[in-house]
Amino acid sequence: MATHTSFSARISDSVGLRYAVAIAPVLTAYALCSLLNPYVGNSVSYASLLPAIAFSAWYCGVGPSIVSIVLAVVGLMVGFVPTVHAFHVPNGGDWVGILAFLLASSIFVFMGESRRRQNEAMRRAQGELEDRVRQRTADLDVVNRNLRELSARLMQLQDDERRKIARELHDSVGQMLAALSMNLSTVRNDVERLAKTAAALSDSEGLVREMSTEVRTISHLLHPPLLDEAGLSSALRWYVDGFARRSQIKVDLDMSEEFRRLPREMETAIFRVVQECLTNIHRHSESPVAKILVRQRDHQVLVEIRDQGKGIPAQKQEEMASHGTPGVGIRGMRERLRQLGGTLEIDSNDEGTIVVVRLPLEEGAAHDGFSMTDRPSPAAA
Repeated sequence: MATHTSFSARISDSVGLRYAVAIAPVLTAYALCSLLNPYVGNSVSYASLLPAIAFSAWYCGVGPSIVSIVLAVVGLMVGFVPTVHAFHVPNGGDWVGILAFLLASSIFVFMGESRRRQNEAMRRAQGELEDRVRQRTADLDVVNRNLRELSARLMQLQDDERRKIARELHDSVGQMLAALSMNLSTVRNDVERLAKTAAALSDSEGLVREMSTEVRTISHLLHPPLLDEAGLSSALRWYVDGFARRSQIKVDLDMSEEFRRLPREMETAIFRVVQECLTNIHRHSESPVAKILVRQRDHQVLVEIRDQGKGIPAQKQEEMASHGTPGVGIRGMRERLRQLGGTLEIDSNDEGTIVVVRLPLEEGAAHDGFSMTDRPSPAAA
């Protein structure tokens, strides 16, 4: 059906081609009649011409079909093919045959025209459907692009807000706690003779010191100053050392001392991925060790985090493989990396888990760690 429809569509665009295609089968039938007439008689004329008329009606339309019918009838009546009818006046039997031929031809033309109109309507409907599909696809692309831009903006706002909170905690609460600690020290010196009061004050001073440490730690975890000031290498070493002390997990960081600065957004993304992976190792894997590998090569940054824990459950892996509903941490890591054109791969079994991150690094992209919006203008420099 598809081949017939395409053939009709090709010849329908040219009027001359339609008439040529309609007449050609009739001429072929005449040639066949001239060859077979000595063997089978005049009856072969109708048997040869009817398929030719049916073909013309099916593919060429009403006008070419009528021309084919007229040509066929003229040949039957006046002997266009001499070996079939040698220029004789048709008798009663011939007229019956001709009328039957005209009736059959009319039925073929009616059926062919009905079929041709149906095909034309189907082609128009198909074209309209394809136009609507293209429009819906374009609308969907626009929506997806807007969602990606919104997601990137939300990530950026989250990092900016963390950086702001970290500065506020360090500059305001940290300073007030330091002043309070000095006041308590002065009071302790004045009332040292009172053992109970001195002990309480000493305990209070210890609590203040612990609070100050906790505030500093929270501030640094929200957004470590080293990430902006010294870069990813220093920030990761500081975080890994602190994590190993708190969790009692031995962490091996394999990162070159000459690791160059990256764009700020890329350094933040890598730091957050390492932070999330180590947190998951501590909470879920029960692994005593972890290894982190960070490399710059072939215009990309490779980050690999391994552990020797119990791995991710099979059901959870199936959900992740089928794009189900992963944890908030994994979803956040994937989205953050996708905004930078990177990928996140997770391979887990009962011997441990491997997380591999790849981020494209354009030539010349490694620099002093500032994004384009952070660089001073030439005039300001």
